Amino acid sequence: MELIGIGIDLVDIARVERMLARHGDRVLRRFLTERERAYVADKARPAMHIAARIAAKEAAYKALQPLPGARAVSWQDLEVERETEGRPFLTLHGLARQLAFTHGPLAMELSLSHSDATAGAVAVILRRPAPD
Repeated sequence: MELIGIGIDLVDIARVERMLARHGDRVLRRFLTERERAYVADKARPAMHIAARIAAKEAAYKALQPLPGARAVSWQDLEVERETEGRPFLTLHGLARQLAFTHGPLAMELSLSHSDATAGAVAVILRRPAPD
């Protein structure tokens, strides 16, 4: 597989808490998809999960940048989901999905982590070999 890009991002959880206190649902609608908003809604510390998703999307955005046109990818084009076992993965929508089809097939790996203060993410994007 050919490496397309690697992205990493850290988000301060207290900053997300302040953004939520100041802007409320507007923050959720800007950064998260409907499914992501549903996921964080029942969490004891929603800001931690929101911060992890923001970090994941920013890391994926950075990893996509070698592809022409990737600067126009929006927050809503990238969605963080979880497999049954809890492993995070990215679902692409809109322009991000179009880029994956145009420059793919692409494989995306995502890792999330957090402490009490910070959420972090690493995204790796690879081009899969074309099927024979």
